[in-house]
Parts: sequence; C-alpha cells; structure tokens
Amino acid sequence: MAADREPIRLAVIVGSARPERLAPHVVSWFTGHLAQRPDMVADVVDLLDARLPPSPDEESPEVAAYRPRIGAADAYVMVAPEYNHSFSGVLKTAIDCCTTEWRAKPVGFVSYGLSRGGGVRAVEHLRQVLAELHAVGVRDAVCFPSVLDHFGDDGGFPRDRAGADLAAKVMLDQLAWWALALREAKARRPYTS
Repeated sequence: MAADREPIRLAVIVGSARPERLAPHVVSWFTGHLAQRPDMVADVVDLLDARLPPSPDEESPEVAAYRPRIGAADAYVMVAPEYNHSFSGVLKTAIDCCTTEWRAKPVGFVSYGLSRGGGVRAVEHLRQVLAELHAVGVRDAVCFPSVLDHFGDDGGFPRDRAGADLAAKVMLDQLAWWALALREAKARRPYTS
C-alpha cells in the first residue's frame, strides 16, 4: 500500500485527569468524527488511565507503556481544557515524557474552558511548547468557550453542532494534509535536528 494510502495513525490525547472532568463528553463527540474518516485510525490516549508519574521518569512502567503509543502516531490531536489560563499539568508531563516521538509530526487541538476564551490560551501555550519539540501545530483548532453552554447535562452533542462539526472537519483536513506531507518527506529524507 502506498504511503499516502495507509491510514494516518492519530493519537487523541485526553489532556485532563481530574475526577469530574468534561473531557469524556468532548472526546466522545470528537471520536464520532474520526469514525467517519477512513483516512484516519485513532488511538485514544487518556492521561487519566496512563497514570504517568508527576515528573518524567523513563524507567517507570507507565512511561514505558505510553511512549510507544506516542511514537507510533503520525499525528496528534490534543483535547485540552484550559486551567488557569494555560493547559493542564498532566498534559505537560505527558509532553515531557517524550522527545523524539513528537518530531516532524502535526498536532491539532480541541480545547474547551468554562470562560469565554474556550481554551484558546491553552492552545497558544501548547503551540509554543510543541514547536520547541519540532512538532507542527495546525492553524485551525476546535474551541468550546463556556463549555457548559455547548454540551447538555447528558454529555450529548454540542448545541451548535453545525459550527463544531465544521471546525472539526477543517482542523482534521489540515492535520491530514500535514501528516501525509511529513510522512512522505520523512520517507525520502529522515528528519534530523
């Protein structure tokens, strides 16, 4: 199978580990989009389940299990809540547990927050951190400002489903383009930094 015909291996990283988090609702909606895309195969990496140590420890069994999942991905989507005008500590640890795994791979973002900012500040901070690791953040993101206004109490689909669906499609289309372009480029010439 040609490299551009192989499905893009996408790691969806759930960037919240709080007990009463909203992430499962957002992730459930988002993975519904991925199920409709034959060009992508998703691995949902829930940081609550990963149980990474508070600081990167390459010898811990949790990190040893986590790193291959990140390394196997062609691209990433980080589902990032905004905490204190930035992203979560558990997501920072998850990023720091890997180095070369992120290189020359694209990253998309689905963010949310209780404020009107919708996680935009978390995404901007993530872009800076990931650029340092040689990852490519795609331009468009999916943001849910005042997230409780978007998802019902049952965690169902966003109330503005058409707008959210379009934002997800645009972001995933950009992510697919970058993933295929970078896969092809790395096949011809390995990325070094």
